[in-house]
Amino acid sequence: MSQYSVREQRGWYLYDWANSGFATTVIALFLGPYLTTLAKAAADGAGYVHPLGVRVDARSYWSYMVSLSVILQVVVLPIVGAIADYGNRKKHCLAATAYLGAAAAAAMFWLQGNHYIVGGVLFIIANVSFGASVVVYNSFLPEIAPPEERDAVSSRGWGIGYIGGGVLLALNLLLYMNAARIGITDAMAVRVSLGSAGVWWSVFTIPTLVTLRNRAASRAIPQGKHAVGAVLGQLRHTIADIRRYPQTLTFLIAYLLYNDAIQAVLALAAQFGNDELQIPVSKLTLAILMVQFVGFFGAIGFQWLAAATDAKRAILGSLVIWTATLIYLYAAVKTTTDFFIAAAVVAIVMGGSQALSRSVFAQLIPQGREAEYFSIYEVSDKGTSWLSPLVFGLALQVTRSYRIAILSLIVFFIAGLIVLLRVDVKRGEADVLASASA
Repeated sequence: MSQYSVREQRGWYLYDWANSGFATTVIALFLGPYLTTLAKAAADGAGYVHPLGVRVDARSYWSYMVSLSVILQVVVLPIVGAIADYGNRKKHCLAATAYLGAAAAAAMFWLQGNHYIVGGVLFIIANVSFGASVVVYNSFLPEIAPPEERDAVSSRGWGIGYIGGGVLLALNLLLYMNAARIGITDAMAVRVSLGSAGVWWSVFTIPTLVTLRNRAASRAIPQGKHAVGAVLGQLRHTIADIRRYPQTLTFLIAYLLYNDAIQAVLALAAQFGNDELQIPVSKLTLAILMVQFVGFFGAIGFQWLAAATDAKRAILGSLVIWTATLIYLYAAVKTTTDFFIAAAVVAIVMGGSQALSRSVFAQLIPQGREAEYFSIYEVSDKGTSWLSPLVFGLALQVTRSYRIAILSLIVFFIAGLIVLLRVDVKRGEADVLASASA
């Protein structure tokens, strides 16, 4: 039987469809503004809340939760990746992490009043689980597609994910816009939408689990060691070992920088639109919905651009556009129309920059250690990163200006672009192949 099958690739695509509902409905749209509302309801007269005795601007609480969730991913995700590589039940790891995240997302239905702390805890559980599941999911890519097909397979996965997230968002938009007609409050419509992301995630994960198959363990546990010790030892080895692949390490540093900012923009844009521009949630939903469907064509379009040039040049072009978009948000976005224009530009470059980054990284990692290396990659992938949201939150708390907070993210795009220019992908591929044959 061939190592690669179209059926398994199609099943793999569907997990992007399943988890993208969480990314769009929870992270990109509803939870940021809603959790900010809950925090404001619990705030003192000066607009501050005090979780665990720490004085926090209620408007910055969401960005801090995003940051904290990814700090925890730094600890959890490499362990999950190493466990997946050592075992022969990678599919079971995917199921466990996916359903823990889906359960936490579904529980958001019960958030109301001033339960901002509970909301933050549920988000942290869901987002860490989300990132962990994508570590395992991404590690299947080298197993289900040969090197020459990985750009296309990765891009299709992202594109289908955008459509899946968009379909759920469209359904939630219909619910929100018709809330009064069916006799529920706007807050109830938001709660139903948040809970629906968990249900969607759990239901559409089933075809993926049915289709994907476990392979033999990439590595055996060394004799005389238990699984936990082997995993921790492997983590130390990975950190040391990645220095043997300088192009891989350089690309990873570039990716951690620019993707940090990408994820921050996606997670915080709805809060900016709602709180700074006073755009109603119904119109914000339309903007995020547009992003999902335009993002599908953007992912496919950048795949063609990569085929005509190469993936690295296509990513570099996307980073230039990201940088210009942040300047536009800072200087010119004043109305709902302006916000929609910015969202459309983001949609075009979002899918291409992320899908091509995943496929490039897959070319630069040693065979048999995919989950381990993708766990490091995933620390700054879809689950959102910690440094940019932290910088955004601090800038907002100090300056009280959303525009300055948005502009502060530009340094990450510029730094990522500069580092990416130093990456030689072909040399990196040769280094990995030489190591495998040694």
